[in-house]
Amino acid sequence: MNINTNRLLRAFMALLWMWGYANAWAGTVGFQEQTTYDERGQVLKLAIWYPTSSPVQTVSLGWTTQDLAMEGTMAGGKHPLILISHGTGGTYLSHYDTAVALAQAGFIAAAVLHPGDNALDQSRRLFILERPAHVRRALDYLQQQWRDHEQIDDDRIGIFGFSAGGFTALVNIGGKPDMGSIAPFCLQHPRHFACQLIAQETAPGQAATMPLPERQEQDARIKAAVIAAPALGFTFANRLQGVSVPVQLWRAEDDQILPHPWYAEEVLRALPPTPQYHVVLHAGHFDFLAPCSPMMAQRLPEICNSAPGFDRTNFHRHFNEEVVAFFRQTLVKRDD
Repeated sequence: MNINTNRLLRAFMALLWMWGYANAWAGTVGFQEQTTYDERGQVLKLAIWYPTSSPVQTVSLGWTTQDLAMEGTMAGGKHPLILISHGTGGTYLSHYDTAVALAQAGFIAAAVLHPGDNALDQSRRLFILERPAHVRRALDYLQQQWRDHEQIDDDRIGIFGFSAGGFTALVNIGGKPDMGSIAPFCLQHPRHFACQLIAQETAPGQAATMPLPERQEQDARIKAAVIAAPALGFTFANRLQGVSVPVQLWRAEDDQILPHPWYAEEVLRALPPTPQYHVVLHAGHFDFLAPCSPMMAQRLPEICNSAPGFDRTNFHRHFNEEVVAFFRQTLVKRDD
């Protein structure tokens, strides 16, 4: 029998880690909002969920209701950190249920509100390559200036990204997108979401493109990534050779925003390490967002309504379990 002792040891260490948290901490979640600045001086807001020993209460945050200890005391010890990057026009609450699930499992989950590409301000939504710098700057702040920075386990940092956030995460872990491929792609597929978005802000006769930043850099601090429905996946064809960290990749079967096979499938083919790959049957693009409150469902049915027979709440129970399990398996604590 051929036994991979390294994989066995990693699994054993993950089990020990899970057992330790289960026996030392009750699973309550603290919450903070923090503010820093990006490289252009724009305000960069963060929402942070984390394990706490403080009592919780039911609070309203935006359109969500959560049981949290506002500004609660961080539970003792060092904790792995997961950065969260939302999609175009989203917020740092877009994946709050996943953040809560991570915090309940002993992680710190920090969601970035991307300046110029969020629900309140979309003035820079085409500047998608600014987003990885937002993540880098957020991580700098969390590791160096945040009041609880000493409780981050710097060896166990991961990233979760959805849609434009998935694109963001791929760049952060070493992807080098070919932005020059957008114009010819959009000539062939003008009805795709990104192409329509670009066309709305491009002068007639001008080729579809997105502005380039001064630099694109891999962030070696990030050791694992969960990517859901990555935007502009076709730009990564043969451009992910620099990715060496483990990846969990998700695709919605009935995604009408990023239709198969030009997005997640292109990323799957280009990744050198074979990712954990999940195709969610009957799901649409927005089913990766947290289930909506009744008020939000009434205001934004195009985002909140799922296909008949698809239960987003039940799906998210499974989705969050898989995300937590992946990060537990891949961000194993090193021996001191």
